[in-house]
Amino acid sequence: MSDDARPAESLIPYERWTDDALRDVVARALELAATTGLPGEHHYYITFRTDHPGTRIPGHLKARYPQEMTVVLQHQYEGLVVDRAAGTFAVRLHFGGVPAQLHVPFAALTGFADPAVRYGLRFQPLMDPVAVAEAPDPEPEATPAAPPAEAPAQVVSLDAFRRRPARD
Repeated sequence: MSDDARPAESLIPYERWTDDALRDVVARALELAATTGLPGEHHYYITFRTDHPGTRIPGHLKARYPQEMTVVLQHQYEGLVVDRAAGTFAVRLHFGGVPAQLHVPFAALTGFADPAVRYGLRFQPLMDPVAVAEAPDPEPEATPAAPPAEAPAQVVSLDAFRRRPARD
């Protein structure tokens, strides 16, 4: 086999299986945060497609972030619920002091990072509306009205955490 030969196109969806397995890592990290809180200095940057068919966010956030949004789970989040059966998570964050409920399918994820340990993942979002339509809508969760702990949550860019291509 020559070095110039391109690999044959796989009939087995290895890349999708890998992304699915890594989405499970994100689900486990969110479950940890939901049940015991975030240990030490850990915090999560979660980037997702706002235009994904299963994503539900308030209209003012959709208008501000029509395609993609990054949220930070650190000190100020409430009602974090992971529903593995539905393939979603929900969380309430504050934007400019105004609470907003976010409902995000794991299929909408494009990035996850924990800067405390320099860990990050990138995903190709699964935008297939047929697959999303097959997933059941979760029942709305009753969320306790807890006061915010610190400063309002901020949407930030993950550019600082992206790998730069090596230069020759």
